[in-house]
Amino acid sequence: INFSIHGAEKCVQVCQRRTEASYPVSQHPPVDGHPSIPQARRQIKMEASSSGSTISSVTGGKAKTHQQVAKDVNIFFDELEGVNSPSKDDDSLLHHGNLTSTSDDASRLEVVGEEVSDKNKISGLYFRDGKCRIDYILVYRKSNPQTEKREVFERNIRAEGLQMEKESSLANSDIIFVKLHAPWEVLGKYAELMNVRMPFRRKIYYLHRRYKLMNRIEKQISRFRGWLPRKPMKLDKETLPDLEENDCYTAPFSQQRIHHFIIHNKDTFFNNATRSRIVHHILQRVKYEEGKNKIGLNRLLSNGSYEAAFPLHEGSYRSKNSIKTHGAENHRHLLYECWASWGVWYKYQPLDLVRRYFGEKIGLYFAWLGWYTGMLFPAAFIGLFVFLYGVTTLNHCQVSKEVCQATDIIMCPICDKYCPFMRLSDSCIYAKVTHLFDNGATVFFAVFMAVWATVFLEFWKRRRAVIAYDWDLIDWEEEEEEIRPQFEAKYSKKERMNPISGKPEPYQAFADKCSRLIVSASGIFFMICVVIAAVFGIVIYRVVTVSTFAAFKWALIRNNSQVATTGTAVCINFCIIMLLNVLYEKVALFLTNLEQPRTESEWENSFTLKMFLFQFVNLNSSTFYIAFFLGRFTGHPGAYLRLINRWRLEECHPSGCLIDLCMQMGIIMVLKQTWNNFMELGYPLIQNWWTRRKLRQEYGTQGKTRFPQWEKDYNLQPMNAYGLFDEYLEMILQFGFTTIFVAAFPLAPLLALLNNIIEIRLDAYKFVTQWRRPLASRAKDIGIWYGILEGIGILSVITNAFVIAVTSDFIPRLVYAYKYGPCAGQGEAGQKCMVGYVNASLSVFLVSDFENRSEPTSNGSEFSGSPLKYCRYRDYRDPPHAPVPYGYTLQFWHVLAARLAFIIVFEHLVFCIKHLISYLIPDLPKDLRDRMRREKYLIQEMMYEAELERLQKERKERKKNGKSYHNEWP
Repeated sequence: INFSIHGAEKCVQVCQRRTEASYPVSQHPPVDGHPSIPQARRQIKMEASSSGSTISSVTGGKAKTHQQVAKDVNIFFDELEGVNSPSKDDDSLLHHGNLTSTSDDASRLEVVGEEVSDKNKISGLYFRDGKCRIDYILVYRKSNPQTEKREVFERNIRAEGLQMEKESSLANSDIIFVKLHAPWEVLGKYAELMNVRMPFRRKIYYLHRRYKLMNRIEKQISRFRGWLPRKPMKLDKETLPDLEENDCYTAPFSQQRIHHFIIHNKDTFFNNATRSRIVHHILQRVKYEEGKNKIGLNRLLSNGSYEAAFPLHEGSYRSKNSIKTHGAENHRHLLYECWASWGVWYKYQPLDLVRRYFGEKIGLYFAWLGWYTGMLFPAAFIGLFVFLYGVTTLNHCQVSKEVCQATDIIMCPICDKYCPFMRLSDSCIYAKVTHLFDNGATVFFAVFMAVWATVFLEFWKRRRAVIAYDWDLIDWEEEEEEIRPQFEAKYSKKERMNPISGKPEPYQAFADKCSRLIVSASGIFFMICVVIAAVFGIVIYRVVTVSTFAAFKWALIRNNSQVATTGTAVCINFCIIMLLNVLYEKVALFLTNLEQPRTESEWENSFTLKMFLFQFVNLNSSTFYIAFFLGRFTGHPGAYLRLINRWRLEECHPSGCLIDLCMQMGIIMVLKQTWNNFMELGYPLIQNWWTRRKLRQEYGTQGKTRFPQWEKDYNLQPMNAYGLFDEYLEMILQFGFTTIFVAAFPLAPLLALLNNIIEIRLDAYKFVTQWRRPLASRAKDIGIWYGILEGIGILSVITNAFVIAVTSDFIPRLVYAYKYGPCAGQGEAGQKCMVGYVNASLSVFLVSDFENRSEPTSNGSEFSGSPLKYCRYRDYRDPPHAPVPYGYTLQFWHVLAARLAFIIVFEHLVFCIKHLISYLIPDLPKDLRDRMRREKYLIQEMMYEAELERLQKERKERKKNGKSYHNEWP
């Protein structure tokens, strides 16, 4: 079933004017083209550029021309009257072969036009006449009962001036595609209402005034650059099309001042993304039923009247011919080759082309992701340097040497009964691994990362300002948002005047709003308690399994019981995290709807904040436990603190707790990123593969190739219901991992960098090949995510201060070197000052003081041939024969005071540096501020000159025609 309905007559008139145009192809005005666009498209441009020319020159008079057009259109109307007749062939209604022209030039144009039209029909991007481009697609099922609503909606769409054509699906006759096209008059009208900025003058670039010395330096630098190889990361400019709007001054479109704008071709003046945005704007304001709230496409999608709505991709992303020799078939193909392909992973992103195809909102996301990835390079380099510094100084570390040589120091068991006594030298490997991450450069790296986070955010503001200027977002303001239908339905009985529009609107009482917020906050608190309960379960698992692994029959697990416990606990924790994330999404959705936000942006911000809180706490709660609680409140041998008076709390490894924190971060980070990448790309790939498989089974291998573009796009996966939320959330959580505990895991920025290099191409591939084309929407910045990034930056300073002071052994070593070591009082802290540190950090316990339930099954006779009398444990306590057995020593209080002092000094110092940097770095670059001021001045001058030129032309025409006029200016 394939038929054309209402609105087709306007399209026929436009096509008729094109075929009867008087200018030959060679006389058309020059059109900006590019070798990447095929020649057929250029012919379309040149042919259509004459659509506004007069028709009288072809026939010798206006009357004859109009009579011919009217006659042909009437014939077409007569054919349209028989649309519903079963005896008529639908194709005959669309192909009119009796339209002729009296000019040879017009005949040649008609031949070219017919060839282009045939090609357009095959491409699947145009109506069946090959002239009207498809700007939007609506999909519904004939079996759907909401027929009346659709009919009213479509009738009102045609009343708005949109042209419509329907076709049945080739794969399923129950599915109907509604193709929409916006003519020039409709585009111009709504572009003016929406304040769409369009190019009207070429930009005039100017150079700053420079001194002679600066000019000489620049000449030398440019000469030196000539010897260097070409930058491999830059894209080949010959491959990218000339994006005209980036080289022109723009202004809000106005039909009254249309002569100011650069219009080579009315069909291509508004690009495809802008056309789709205008059509979507119309669809959101069309009624489908009588009633105040019965309006808009979104409501029809939510109630099932339409199954899908989307703009079309610009053809296939693959081509039989090479892009280097034949150019790009379309912008989608160009994006695939120079952005989504794995072969260009090291090149910069073509952000202007991304913005032109997908809109400013998606363009800003990829701009931010690219900026974040670029800023990770110095952080990853410094983190790798810290790790390599630990590797190179490993053999010179006095603490590691003492641990590895301590064969005569016997450590107390780390669990009840089944854990044996062990030599301190058995933890030699763990002590060396700990030194790789906890060394003299760790404090410097923590300070660097805190400053890096501030520099990243401040320079992103500058980068965003440049992008906003280049993309005409500086003066763009969001429209007054529509009220959500759910809000209207809930509070339609109570109204008040909107202070901006002056119109009555639904109103939510303050008491009702507060009560809903309190209930929502209570729900958030309850879910955070669920996270804490899950962490509590992991703690119990660790406590129970450490004894089980210590009694395991395999020697490998028995000898590494604590590492096995930590590894399995992290994997189980990851599974719990992924399961709770599914629950949190539903809870966040329920709580956000319970709050009844007024507008869509308020709903989006509220949902974003809840989901971030849930997932952040879910992802980092176990890490916080390991960093700040593991091994801190265990008591001492003979007086262990127990959970529910039953399970003994877990202790740190003899070499410290930092190795557990490193394992937690490394495993969670790698597994989370791997899972996210699979769900982002693997899941859509599997779904699309399954759809293609079913189509191949039904239609054969050539079935998919003959499907029109709208059906190919319909078989792709729709974009996430929450837009870019999942992409931003993944990167923000990664940013938290990169900054919050970076003092314990310096390789986190390197892992994040490697992941992001892959992430950019994965997202690009997904947007270009696996998803339907999203609606091009505008945005000035990344929204609420920037505030979340600033909050993470502040939290990272506090957590890194505590990690260095509490989790690592940096402060105890410093206190020993300056106060208790061989260099005490000399002001030195080298490796020679650390001699005896391990012995000083261990306390003595009398084995006979063990509790009955803690007493190990072995007596330690395997070490010295006789039962052990004493064992050692990590703490600063008095010996058993002291006046106060196992009381804290003076060194403990010195270490505690030093830790608190370090936290205070570190936080104040880093916060001062952060605020100083944010103060010194302006949000707007100086050259950009000057360019904006100069552009404002030039635009005023150009508008004045253009208006003056127009008035002078009118005055000359009046003189020429001999009409009387008043002595007006100029």
